[in-house]
Amino acid sequence: MGINSESEVAANLQIGPTDQGMVRIYVEGTGVDLPLDFDPEEAEEIAEELMAAAEAAREIAGGGNKKGGKAGAGKGKPRR
Repeated sequence: MGINSESEVAANLQIGPTDQGMVRIYVEGTGVDLPLDFDPEEAEEIAEELMAAAEAAREIAGGGNKKGGKAGAGKGKPRR
């Protein structure tokens, strides 16, 4: 499965700091329980990549406007 493959998989996504000074991205879904820990610098790099991908997706979709908001639940979309 790649970036452009659609999926019917639904998952919950949680992001937050750990008591060890790491940033955890936690993915939970059917048959998946995946805690991913990153040091703060790595987390900032991931955040930059997410922002760049969001901007590229807006360009592909034909809309250049910046919208705020949170990821929602839905088919193949993680929720927070």
